[in-house]
Amino acid sequence: MVEDVAVATLAAALVTLSFPFYIYGAWIIIDADPVTWGVLRHHLSYIVVGLTLNTVPVVTWMAPRLLGQLGGFAALHAFFGVQAYAFLVFALTGIVPILRAKRQYNLYNDPEPNLEIDDIHENMGAWRLRLRAGVAGYVLCWLVAWVLGLARYVIRYPEFPF
Repeated sequence: MVEDVAVATLAAALVTLSFPFYIYGAWIIIDADPVTWGVLRHHLSYIVVGLTLNTVPVVTWMAPRLLGQLGGFAALHAFFGVQAYAFLVFALTGIVPILRAKRQYNLYNDPEPNLEIDDIHENMGAWRLRLRAGVAGYVLCWLVAWVLGLARYVIRYPEFPF
């Protein structure tokens, strides 16, 4: 039981620690005008750290134990966690073609301040919508899964002080 509490605490800490990386990574993109290749790489360096801090505990500890605990909070927690990753995949269906189009026009290395991003491809608006919806869905589902995970932690390990 002591090892279980220690691993659960480490998993909760790593998943919680991922959130500031997501927020700062988002801020880098929101604050940048224009988004150059350097800005994009800087943004992705934080997002990848956040995804790693979140995904490693999920894949190595949470997912393998899920079937033995499936019920109530665990099922709800898993549902929102899976939905978060589904939204992330949906966001990738927007970001990949955006990256290709912007690279084709060399807009990461040589940005044109007067060029509207929607003018570089006829589907750019749809791709950007997919990206925004996917990111927003990921963050919302991630937050719900995180709150449910913390509730599960408190219920499962009431003897462990914070």
